[in-house]
Amino acid sequence: MATYSELMAQAQSLMAQAEQARKNELSNVIADIKAKMKQYGITVADLGGSASVGRKAGKSKSVAAPKYRGPNGELWAGGPGRKPQWVRDALAAGKDLDSYKI
Repeated sequence: MATYSELMAQAQSLMAQAEQARKNELSNVIADIKAKMKQYGITVADLGGSASVGRKAGKSKSVAAPKYRGPNGELWAGGPGRKPQWVRDALAAGKDLDSYKI
């Protein structure tokens, strides 16, 4: 009968093999999905995802319509939270936000 440490070593070896097999199969699965998306004209947005890279899960951009346009074309919805720098600068300069309303 195998010892506990021998069985653990075998388990770790099998887990490493399984992870390698997953990585090997993953590229084929991704290629297949991309091919089917192209064939049927499906976009990431159609799947309910976001095409942007680097965004953390659960975090999303505001979907509120912009109410203000900054001096360089920046948009702001005027919602709660931290104001954009251009808004803080305008307020600090004594300007009225109504002049930036869209």
